[in-house]
Amino acid sequence: MHGLRFNLSDWALKHRSFVWFLLIVSMIAGTISYINLGREEDPNFTIKVMVISAALPGATTDETLNQVTKRIENKLEELDELDFTRSVTMPGQAIVYVELDPTVRGARVPEVWKRVRDMMSDIRPDFPSEFAGFQFNDNFGDVFGNIYAFTTDGFTPRELRDRVDDIRDLVQALPLAGKVELLGEQDEKIYLEFSPSRLAALGLNQEEVMATLANQNAIAPSGVIESGSERVLVRVDGEFDDSNAIAAVNLRVGDRFFNVTDVATVVRGYEDPPQSLFRYNGKPAIGLQIGMKAGGNILEFGEQVDALMHGVAADLPIGIEMAKFADQPHVVDEAVGHFVRALVEAVVIVLIVSFISLGLRAGMVVTMTIPLVLAITFVFLDYFGITLQRISLGALIIALGLLVDDAMIAIETMISRLELGETLTDAASYAWTSIAFPMLTGTLVTVAGFIPIGLNSSAAGEFTFSLFVVIAVSLLVSWVVAVLFAPLLGVTFLPKSMKHDAEKTGWLRRSFHRVLRLAMRFKWITIAITMLAFGASIYGMRFVEQQFFPTSDRPEILVDIGMRHNASITATRDTMDQLESHLKDDPDVLFWTSYVGNGAPRFVLAMDVQTPGPHVGQILIQTPDLEARDRVKAKLNEIAPRDFYGADIYVKNLEIGPPVGKPVQYRVSGPDIEATRDAARDLAAVLATEPRLTDVALDWNEPARVVRLQVSQDQARRLGISSSDIAGALATMFSGRTVTQLRDDEFLIDVVSRGDADERSSIDTLRNLQLATPNGAIPLASLARLEYGTEQPLIMQRDGLPTVTVKAAIASADQPATLVNAMAGRIAEFEKTLPSSIKIEIGGTVESSADSQGPIAAVVPLMLLIMAFLVMVQMQSFRLSAIVIAAAPLGLIGVVTVLAGFGVPMGFVAILGILALAGILIRNSIILVHEVQVLIEKGHDRWSAVYEASDSRARPILLTAAAASLALIPIARQVFWGPMAYAMMGGIIAGTLITLLFVPALYCAVFGVKPPKDDGAN
Repeated sequence: MHGLRFNLSDWALKHRSFVWFLLIVSMIAGTISYINLGREEDPNFTIKVMVISAALPGATTDETLNQVTKRIENKLEELDELDFTRSVTMPGQAIVYVELDPTVRGARVPEVWKRVRDMMSDIRPDFPSEFAGFQFNDNFGDVFGNIYAFTTDGFTPRELRDRVDDIRDLVQALPLAGKVELLGEQDEKIYLEFSPSRLAALGLNQEEVMATLANQNAIAPSGVIESGSERVLVRVDGEFDDSNAIAAVNLRVGDRFFNVTDVATVVRGYEDPPQSLFRYNGKPAIGLQIGMKAGGNILEFGEQVDALMHGVAADLPIGIEMAKFADQPHVVDEAVGHFVRALVEAVVIVLIVSFISLGLRAGMVVTMTIPLVLAITFVFLDYFGITLQRISLGALIIALGLLVDDAMIAIETMISRLELGETLTDAASYAWTSIAFPMLTGTLVTVAGFIPIGLNSSAAGEFTFSLFVVIAVSLLVSWVVAVLFAPLLGVTFLPKSMKHDAEKTGWLRRSFHRVLRLAMRFKWITIAITMLAFGASIYGMRFVEQQFFPTSDRPEILVDIGMRHNASITATRDTMDQLESHLKDDPDVLFWTSYVGNGAPRFVLAMDVQTPGPHVGQILIQTPDLEARDRVKAKLNEIAPRDFYGADIYVKNLEIGPPVGKPVQYRVSGPDIEATRDAARDLAAVLATEPRLTDVALDWNEPARVVRLQVSQDQARRLGISSSDIAGALATMFSGRTVTQLRDDEFLIDVVSRGDADERSSIDTLRNLQLATPNGAIPLASLARLEYGTEQPLIMQRDGLPTVTVKAAIASADQPATLVNAMAGRIAEFEKTLPSSIKIEIGGTVESSADSQGPIAAVVPLMLLIMAFLVMVQMQSFRLSAIVIAAAPLGLIGVVTVLAGFGVPMGFVAILGILALAGILIRNSIILVHEVQVLIEKGHDRWSAVYEASDSRARPILLTAAAASLALIPIARQVFWGPMAYAMMGGIIAGTLITLLFVPALYCAVFGVKPPKDDGAN
C-alpha cells in the first residue's frame, strides 16, 4: 500500500510554527489532564448480583422453601439476562441471589434490576397471606473506602451512636461524599420480661396487658375545635417518653389495680441477642463507613475527609476514641506512586535502549516523543473518564515499550537517508512515503491484538477494560506523533549530514548475516525446526500452571469463621474472642476489626461478601508489611485446626479481580436433599485424600434440633384456643413480640414483651407454660405433647436444586487448576458411583477463570478477522498475507519457555498478553515483508531483496523488540502484572528473533526463491 500524494511529514515541516504550537499545547493539556485524572487502587467493575430477601414469619425451612424461595426462583427463570440463581432458605426467611450473565453490559444492569422488581410485584398475590414482603439490595457492590471505628469508655452505646450520627451528617455534607452509613450500631429496646407464673397467680392475661400498653401509647387524632376565626388543636397525652413511664402503668383486673412491675420487669437496653456485632481490637465499637461519589478523585476526597476528621477528633470528649482502619486514599496514593516509579523506570530503560542503539542525538529525539505521546494519551483518558489505577498504569508501562516503535522506525529511516546524502527535509519526509502506512497497519494490528480485552463483557473483562483503551489510544497517538512531530524534532536536533558507515559491520551483524543466509538457503529445515519448536511449546503448556487472578499484595488478612448452622451468635462471639486472644500481643498485628453475625464491609470491590447469620463471623487483620502478613497467616493456620475443632476457619489474603473465596470448590446438586448431602459428604472424603488440600468443608451440612408440639386440636377447640394462639404465646415467651414503640427524638424504640431470662432459655418452660383462655389459665402440657427431632437449619439451592458446595483451601504452592486436574480422575470415578440425578460441577477459581475466558474465546475470531483484513489491505496478496500471519503464533515458543522455566503461572492477564503478542509479531512481519516488496519494485531479485530487507529491517525490529520487552521489567516484580510481563518478554524476544529467520525462509519457500550460484553460506 503506497502513501498518498499528500505528505503529512512534509506539511509539518512547512508549517513548523503551527506544529510547535500544537506540541506545546499538547504538553500543557496533558499535564492538566494528568492532574485531573481520578485515582483508584483498582478499576470499578459492575457486581452483577442482586439480593432479594423475603420473609414468611413462623414458617419452617421446608415451608419457606416451597412457599417463598421456589416461587421467586421460578419467576426469575423468565429473566433473559439471568445466569443462575442461588438461594439460602432459613426458617421464615429466604435470601435469593440473582446472578446475571457475564455478557450483560454494566450500563444495562440497573434496567434489569428494575425488571426484577416488577417481576416480584407481579407474583406478590401468589404468596400466602402471612407473607411479610420483599426487600431488594441492588447496591451489593457499594465500596466504602474510608471507615472509622469509634470506641468508648464511660459512655453508653446510645450516646456513642448519637455522637457518630452527628459526625455522619458532617461527612455527608462534603462535596465528594457518596453513601455514608453507620456500622455495628445496636438498636435500643425496652423489654417487658413477664413471669407466666406470676401472671397466672394474679389472674392476668398477658394479651390484655400488652393491649393496655399499646392503646395508651397510640398516636390517634383527637380533633380540632373550630372557634370562630381560630382553630384550636386538641391533644390527648399518655404517650410513653421513657421506660419509667411504662413501669408506672397500672393495670385493672375487676376491682383490683396492679402495677406493671408486679408481673413484669421493665428493662431498657439493647437488642438481645444482637443481630450482629462490630468490634475494634476486641472492644465494642460503632463504625462510620464513608463512600465517594462515582468518578471522584479518591486522593482529593481523602484529603477532605482527613481534614474534617482531624477536627472531629479534637472535639471528641474524653472517653471516646476514634481510629481509622480502612484508608483507601492512602493505599491508592501508595499504589499510584509505586506504579509511577515503575513508569519512570520503564522510561529510563527505553531511553537507554534509544541512546545505545541510535546515538545521543537520535536517541534524544525518540526520547522527546515519549512525554508527548503520554501527554496526549492523558487528555484522551481524562475525556473518556479512565482513572489512574492498577490496570491503566500497568497498561501505560506495557504501551511504553510499544509506543516508541513508530518513532524509532521513523528516526532510523531518517538516519539511513541522511547517510545516503539526502538533506534533512527530504530525509524527514521520506518516512511518510516509505514506511508510514506499513507502520499504521502494524499499529492497527497491534491494537487489534487487544480487542479481546475491549470487547470482553465478563467481570474480569470489565475489570481490565482500561488496558485496551490505554494501549489503543497510546499506540494510535504514537503513530501520529511519529509522522507529524518526529520529523520536526529530527530536523531540529539531528545533524545536517551523517557519515555512511554501512561498510563497517560488527561481529554481531556478521554473525546474523551468516545465520540468515543459512536459514534462507536451508529454508525447509528452518521451517521444520520452527514448527518443531512451536509444537514443543504447545506440548510444554501442560507444564505451565494455570491461574485466574493472583491474591492481593496488600498487607491485610481476612479470617472467615463458620460455626454449625444452628449455632447462636453467643457461641460465634465466644469462638472469635478466643481467636482474637492470639492477636492481642502479636507484634506483627497493628490492629484488627471483627464482625460477628456478618462479614466485613466492602472496603475493596473484590471482596467475597458473606451471607449474614448468627453462625458466621469475620476478622480483618492489619499487618505492617507482607512479611508480617505471611507470619500471622502461618500462626493462625497452625492454631485453627488445633484449638478450634468444629469451626471452619479460613485465613486468606485479599483478592484481586472477581472474588471466589476458597479456591477449590465442587458443587453437588440433586432433587433430594438427603441424597445430595450424603453425596457431598462422600465427596469431601475424596478431597481429603489429596494432601495438597486443607480445610475441606461443606457450606451446609448438619441438621438442627427441633421441638414439635403435637396439639390435640379437639381439646384445644373445646377450650377456645387455636394453634395460632399457642404459637403466638410461645413466640412471645421465647423470641418476644413488639407491643408498641417509644418515640425518642428521631428514633423509634420497640417495646418488646417476652419471658424472663430463666424461662425463655429453658425447654422445661414448654411443659410448665400457662395459656390464657376465656375460662382461665391452663397448662400447655394438658393439650399438647412434645416431640424431639431434627430439621435443616438452612437449605441452599442453585438454579432451583438443593446444592451443597464442597470447598477446600490449598496447603501447597500449587495453583487451583493444577489440583483440580490432579483430582479429575478420582472425581470422575466417584461420580460413577452416584445416582444419575446427582450432578457434580466444578466451582471456585477454575469456574471463574473459565467464565472469564469464554467471552475472550468468543471475541478471538473477530480479532483474527480484523488482523487478516488489515494485513490484506497492506499486502494486497494472499501469499504475502499468509507469510505475515504465519509469524503470529511463534511468540508462544518464548512464552512457554519463560513461564515453565521460571515457574510462573499463566493467569487471565497473561492470556491477554499472549493474544496481544500476535499483533506485535505481525507488525514486525509487515515491516519486513513490505521492505522486501519495495526492493523488488526497485529492481532487486527476490533473493537479494529478502536478504537486504531482512538485514536493513533487523535493526529497527530488534530495537523496538528490546524497548518493548525491557520496558516490562519494572512490572515483572508486580504480583498482578508479573505473569503477563514474563509472558510478553519471552514472547517478544523469542518471537522477534525467530521471525527474522523464519519469515525470510518462509518467503523463499512460498515463492520458490533459490540462492544465486555465487552466494555461499559465508
